[in-house]
Amino acid sequence: MTSAASRIEALMKIHPKGFDLSLGRIQDLLEKLGSPQDKLPPIIHVAGTNGKGSTIAFTRAILEAAGLSVHVHTSPHLVNWQERYRLGQKNGPGKLTSDEVLSDAIRRVAEMNAGQPITVFEVLTAVSFLLFSEHPADVCLIEVGLGGRLDCTNVMKETALTIITPISIDHEAYLGDTLAKIAFEKAGIIKRKTPLIVGPQEPEALAVIEQQAARNLAPSFISGEHFSAMRENGRMVFQNEECLLDLSLPKLPGDHQVSNAATAIEACRQLCARQGFELTESAIEQGLRTVDWPGRMQKLPAGKLTSTQSDHLEIWLDGGHNPGAAAMVSKHMADLEERDPRPLILICGMLDTKDPAGYFNEFVSLAEQVFTVPIQSSDAGVPAKKLAQLAAESGLQSRATTSLKEALSFVEANVPVRVLICGSLYLVGDALEQNDTPPS
Repeated sequence: MTSAASRIEALMKIHPKGFDLSLGRIQDLLEKLGSPQDKLPPIIHVAGTNGKGSTIAFTRAILEAAGLSVHVHTSPHLVNWQERYRLGQKNGPGKLTSDEVLSDAIRRVAEMNAGQPITVFEVLTAVSFLLFSEHPADVCLIEVGLGGRLDCTNVMKETALTIITPISIDHEAYLGDTLAKIAFEKAGIIKRKTPLIVGPQEPEALAVIEQQAARNLAPSFISGEHFSAMRENGRMVFQNEECLLDLSLPKLPGDHQVSNAATAIEACRQLCARQGFELTESAIEQGLRTVDWPGRMQKLPAGKLTSTQSDHLEIWLDGGHNPGAAAMVSKHMADLEERDPRPLILICGMLDTKDPAGYFNEFVSLAEQVFTVPIQSSDAGVPAKKLAQLAAESGLQSRATTSLKEALSFVEANVPVRVLICGSLYLVGDALEQNDTPPS
């Protein structure tokens, strides 16, 4: 049988890489497929710059703890293409689609497209709609690929709920160079009279989101106004206009994950109330304790990459790639430093569409050294020597290396040391693959 990866590789040879923001091509393809996007369980559509994946992970964990089956479409993947497609299961957590099922779905979508102009991401998005329409579930979680208004996931006639997570400057070439312009694109997923959950936002972005919600008569539930959460005595306290919940801290580390968890809790409460699903406090609690989201503030598990390392070496992964994400990650690293003082070493690789200077600036007073590496799984990476120069210009001691293994070999771990592999989800995926610990 032809593998899903082989089919996708073949598609990449005949269709352009990257994004081409328009909806006409995928709408035509979906119509040929019988409009599967309109035959899905209740949909939660999620846009934003930072925290989309974590918020989806929390939402899935809570809904599954409530006994619901949940389909999930996210992107990009870290190691295997199947990570983008999680099929809901009754009375248990969803499972990544098998290679056989995914390969067959890709084949059917590609044959229906018949070589017409389209991007590979559009084909893969159509695959998610086809798969989710053919397998029963209670809820669908769909992550926007880029932007929102013209993203190819934004083809559903209606959704049950929309979520917009924190917005910051990213993908300026596609979305605009101000928060207001980017927020306008993200807010394009808001549907008429459909509830909207809004994570923490800068005032400039929030104003645009609220304007778009008002135009669509969409009931809005805004972080800091209609719901909130905080750490208190080693616990997480969630509050909205109806309840006050004393909960465990989220399994995902970092103060920003408390905010993401709060957004997910509010989304789950709104969805379940409107769809007639039961949601208990114990299900919310269980979701916070069992949530899993690889590659985002993840401690690298034992594996091939770590087997030759010193016991003094603590390795973390985070795929955040813009200054907003760097600010959150650096704060968590500073909190770790306060509790367990260790020198912090960055091993960083980035794509050439990102802002390395803005990223490195968040670590200037925290990291002792940066080792830069090429990204093996993408041909759009910044060369390691150039990235090292940019790190040096930000005031960080830097050194270019040829691989993750070489960079780790330069880390002197005779005393306790903390390493953060960062700057790109592609690099995090490379680390998990080389460590033989892919997401499951």
